[in-house]
Amino acid sequence: MILLENIKGKKLTGNALKNYRRKKKILSLLYENDTLSATFLSKQIGVSLPTAISLLKDLGESKLVEVRGSGESKGGRRPTLFGLKRDSIFVISCELGRFNGKIGVYNSHNELAAPITVVETSIDDDDLVDKLYAEARHILEVNNIDYSRVFAVGTAMPGLVDSINGINYTIKKEAYRNVADRLSMKFGKMVYINNDARMEAYGEFIFGAAKDHNDAVIINWNWGLGIGLILGGKLYNGATGFAGELSHTKFEEDGDLCICGKRGCLETVVSASVLIQRAKDAISAGKISQLTNRFQYKIEELQPKDVIDAAKLGDELAITLLSEVGQALGKALSNTIQLLNPDIIVIGGIVSRANQYILTPIQQAINQHCLEQISGNIEIVISENWEQSGLLGMTAKLFQKLFSDMYK
Repeated sequence: MILLENIKGKKLTGNALKNYRRKKKILSLLYENDTLSATFLSKQIGVSLPTAISLLKDLGESKLVEVRGSGESKGGRRPTLFGLKRDSIFVISCELGRFNGKIGVYNSHNELAAPITVVETSIDDDDLVDKLYAEARHILEVNNIDYSRVFAVGTAMPGLVDSINGINYTIKKEAYRNVADRLSMKFGKMVYINNDARMEAYGEFIFGAAKDHNDAVIINWNWGLGIGLILGGKLYNGATGFAGELSHTKFEEDGDLCICGKRGCLETVVSASVLIQRAKDAISAGKISQLTNRFQYKIEELQPKDVIDAAKLGDELAITLLSEVGQALGKALSNTIQLLNPDIIVIGGIVSRANQYILTPIQQAINQHCLEQISGNIEIVISENWEQSGLLGMTAKLFQKLFSDMYK
């Protein structure tokens, strides 16, 4: 039975189509709820109990669903519980940064089936798809995961990403911009791509600090700056899929040149790249600091972690540098807060490790630039799982798409 594979061109009709959709709905409900009874499932999909049991039997024979024991009795026999098999449905989730990418293989319980692997690549790497494919196949082979049990591949990446058409307009070579087509041809699986900050936001909304918050702003603070939005309990992509590009809004009139080609973007003031450059300038100028003592003769080895560690040891230069980028981000966020009125801001990324050294100046800037009635109840937190939130957000999206009705 072909259920999860791409059956485009194989139109189902009549009862076959009805049962196909019902099985997809069962898989979706089990994914969202872990374990359910046949009685509950029959009511949810609008069929008789015997029909639900028959559908579950088919799914069991396809090794997609298993019996999970018995539930609590409300009088009479205890109901049999069903759930998705852990070793039957897998997805490959990838997340690209500015200098490398991460690959995780997840089962239908959103669990890693193998350790996350780092790949040296980027969105402008001509061999991006080949590298992702080779590493993914290696992960599957080492961990004895059958490739036929992988049903979808997703990639979160920086840039202007059109998730509907699978195009990343930020990729320099136009011929390489349709990432979804390239991935689909290589992997032969269902494919989905989206912006990295949006997938991190979705991961935080489903699994992390933004869970149960219907209006949230999630910051992806790395070598660049990304923002994902949850509005009205849904991931917000915008009219053309490019929402959340706060990093490329004008912040300084005659500022530095940004990677986008414009001057004075917020990213040129607050990113980890800027933090490191300012630290290097201070070291080269001989400023008194632990950083100068450590990196005066190996300045190219300086990393954001070094600045953060110095701040935590009381280094005034490091504290000042982090305070400056925090103040700038807080000022920029004030505009977002006044426009969207979120109830939580979640900060992830390498700079988030600075914790209170950025939280305090961010809050001070918000207090200064926002109306207290709007900003007074906003919770600002550091993500505890930002290194996986993008992969988890992509994983959730992939399973939702797999289990949705492709004929709608």
